[in-house]
Amino acid sequence: MGSPTGQGSSYDYSFKILLIGDSGVGKSSLLVTFISHYVEDLTPTIGVDFKIKHLMVGGKKLKLTIWDTAGQERFRTITSSYYRNAQGIFLVYDVTRRETFTNLSEIWAKEIELYSTNQDCIKMLVGNKVDKESDRVVTREEGIAFAQEYGCLFLECSAKTRANVEKCFEELAQKILEVPSLLEEGSAIGKKNILKQRQESQKNMGSSGSDCCF
Repeated sequence: MGSPTGQGSSYDYSFKILLIGDSGVGKSSLLVTFISHYVEDLTPTIGVDFKIKHLMVGGKKLKLTIWDTAGQERFRTITSSYYRNAQGIFLVYDVTRRETFTNLSEIWAKEIELYSTNQDCIKMLVGNKVDKESDRVVTREEGIAFAQEYGCLFLECSAKTRANVEKCFEELAQKILEVPSLLEEGSAIGKKNILKQRQESQKNMGSSGSDCCF
């Protein structure tokens, strides 16, 4: 598991994954560590960035398009299109900063409810920066309780030491593979059907407008 496959279109399924959470919790660091196997100090994300990763999970070749969003309020005007058609969402917090954990329920979980177009979307709660164990203020038990309340998978990790980073993405992908509706969406056939339905509905309505999505 986790080994990259050939690039291009040689994959069984394509999934859209989101990283959400407050600024500075390490969303970009998690993504860079997972994609490139090295850790660097990153400046805050401006707006939205995305990376593509090919990997094998459960014997299937997957193409993950992973969207990284700015946590700051002033950049959060693109949220509805950002959440659309996502099969997986990471809710990331910093175990050394209590407010980043509190804001998951006060801000981010509400955004998922408001903007996510997919009821079956798999969510994973991720507590980052466990390498700073002596500075920890959010316990593992609190993370488990949150995950149970909001129906999330749960893992703690460290982008700095790479601990559990790959496991987060692999477990999320594995869970998506277990949901038939998400599987159909992620397949080429599913995407063609969605496009066909959209074109037909536009034809029937006599509309030339389109519902733009990532």
